[in-house]
Amino acid sequence: MRKSITDRRNTAFLVGAGLLAACLFGAATPASKALLQNVAPQALAGLLYIGAAIGVLPIVLRERSFRLPWRAGRRTTLLLAGSVVCGGVLGPWLLLLGLRVATAGSVSLFLNLELVATVLLGRLIFREHLSTRGWIGAAGTLVAAVLLAAGEGQAGIMAALLVGAGCFFWGFDNHFTSLIDGITPAQTTLCKGVVAGLFNLIMGGGVLGGVGDLTSALLALVVGGLSYGISIALYITAAQGLGASRSQMVFSTAPFFGLVLSLLFLGESFTGVQAGAAVLVASSLALLFSEKHGHIHRHVPMNHQHLHRHDDDHHDHEHADVAISTAHAHSHSHKTVAHEHVHWPDLHHRHNHEEREPDKPSD
Repeated sequence: MRKSITDRRNTAFLVGAGLLAACLFGAATPASKALLQNVAPQALAGLLYIGAAIGVLPIVLRERSFRLPWRAGRRTTLLLAGSVVCGGVLGPWLLLLGLRVATAGSVSLFLNLELVATVLLGRLIFREHLSTRGWIGAAGTLVAAVLLAAGEGQAGIMAALLVGAGCFFWGFDNHFTSLIDGITPAQTTLCKGVVAGLFNLIMGGGVLGGVGDLTSALLALVVGGLSYGISIALYITAAQGLGASRSQMVFSTAPFFGLVLSLLFLGESFTGVQAGAAVLVASSLALLFSEKHGHIHRHVPMNHQHLHRHDDDHHDHEHADVAISTAHAHSHSHKTVAHEHVHWPDLHHRHNHEEREPDKPSD
């Protein structure tokens, strides 16, 4: 089964969004390492997420479709609450605690554990189908992470445990955000930034330490706006279109951006092992996105809101002033339809493959 030109363009757009998100998030590790000299870990987490909210606020204002999460439905509210707790409070706090006792390069490498957690949770809990190519791609990325960690030597058991625990919570966060369809990615990031930011800031500034000097606080807000705000919004866009597992494989390039920036600005080293691992990850991603998964499937009626285009065979409602190839977001409805095409485990394709008829074509 071949992919259409539109399919390839949509995939390229989503992969590009994931890579840009990874680049911005990768920059947060060396930047946070420097900021931790003056700011307590949980206070820094609060400033980063407040910055995230500020960073996406102009996007939310432009969308002109904002609604409070609880008015978008109970499901959206619960998913957003899980995202805030796992990805906005626990994940970043544990990461920054680990970053406090290890080098930025080592912590960047440990962040590859987020991919492993996301893929395993996706297969075991969240019904994300992975073909043989998908598993090989995931395994290649994991091997690259192991090679990188081995090349770094002993980075500290405590740091590995802290960052690993944070990645576990971020794995849940990745799946929660990929399923949110009552509000847009920017709106999700805004809500997450405000709630998680204020909680961490109050706990970090009032109980566990201060926010440092004014310059450090302002720099943290800027880092948060770019590396968390814009990055999270881009990642959610990719996750909703590719599924959490595949988007996380793209996002797993973030440690390499972190390593390069650590080399340039913190004076940390870059080795031949790291270069080889980069080639392995790139090859794994190319293999992953060369898969062609398709079969006859049925869509049930639903109403939701997410970033979409009108040339993807799933959105046939009309707009007088929006071109079919323009990505936009608003609340819209879907009718019942059964068809066959290549697809990812996105918001429209969360069906159970174990129950599919055995004579239907697959990978």
